[in-house]
Amino acid sequence: METRLKAPDLSLLDKVWSINWLLVALLGVIGAIGCAVLYSAAGGAADPWASRHALRLAVGLGVMLALALVDVRFWFRIAYWAFGIGVALLVAVDLTGFAAKGAQRWIDLGPVQLQPSEIMKIALILGLARWFHAAWLEDVRRPLFLVVPLLMVAAPVGLVLLQPDLGTAITLVSVGGTLFFAAGVRWWKFALVIALALGTLPVGWGMMHDYQRQRVITFLNPEQDPLGSGYHIIQSKIALGSGGFWGKGYLHGSQAQLNYLPEKHTDFAFTTLAEETGFVGATSTLALFLAVVLLGIHAATRARSQFARLVIVGLSMNFTVYVVINTAMVMGLIPVVGIPLPLVSYGGTAMLTVLLGFGILLSADVHRETVIQRFPRH
Repeated sequence: METRLKAPDLSLLDKVWSINWLLVALLGVIGAIGCAVLYSAAGGAADPWASRHALRLAVGLGVMLALALVDVRFWFRIAYWAFGIGVALLVAVDLTGFAAKGAQRWIDLGPVQLQPSEIMKIALILGLARWFHAAWLEDVRRPLFLVVPLLMVAAPVGLVLLQPDLGTAITLVSVGGTLFFAAGVRWWKFALVIALALGTLPVGWGMMHDYQRQRVITFLNPEQDPLGSGYHIIQSKIALGSGGFWGKGYLHGSQAQLNYLPEKHTDFAFTTLAEETGFVGATSTLALFLAVVLLGIHAATRARSQFARLVIVGLSMNFTVYVVINTAMVMGLIPVVGIPLPLVSYGGTAMLTVLLGFGILLSADVHRETVIQRFPRH
């Protein structure tokens, strides 16, 4: 498909100058906080988590800055290809992936273990942004026009649920719904879908795995099995509460240092941070996350093309869902669904995917004056 640039092409120096360096700095600071948390989680040692986290952060930031210089029209051209490859990788996981902790989510590539569901989050955003790019409001309001994007969301969600990975499925639905809303889909259609989803809850409950049902039961009453299924969330709440206003001090969190807190370096890394730095440290870190999201929203408001605007909105929403679900999960406000805290929790694919997403977001922002032709449609 032909794309056309209406604004003057940018030189390399123009692109570097146009990068939102405040956003880059915030991401670097959050990643550095992650290194400190993982150093503490290991009992005051760089290995095995903090050193690798720092290396991945440095590489990821470099890749992010390189991607920021790529013309946004490149992401437009490969959007459908990226979506197709993402779906193919999810199929490959279901056919040949290896399982760990009761879930089959990874492909073994030798030195690297790839988790395609993380890549799918970005691929879905690119695919939906391209589909809605050429749509006028009249198109978006026609139910038949929404069949294709609905299938684009349903296909990866179904494949992810087979792994099973409920947290990622929720993220994909949330991000997809946000792009539908940003594209102009009327609110009553969301209400209809939510009502249908609520009506199928009994069917969904019957299709859930035993451990997933147990997570819901544990969420409603964790004290029912305090040494079994309720152990994680009970210890997390103890650690969060014991941190108080100022915290117990760096490297002095008893729940984390004495290994009472499970998964203290991955899903419950925020609990480790909150126990040692207290309410002040936890809210300050959340303020950094909020600042990143607000910068993303600001970037979306000044993008001239619908594709760039939707990509920025989708990637910002993806980041927001990560943070909201993880922090609500460790506080016991929602069931545990295995979502890491971005740039803080230990995990290579998750970190690189987050920084890859921000590289594309920065690219859309750097080329915000670029106008991509709306027709031919797809």
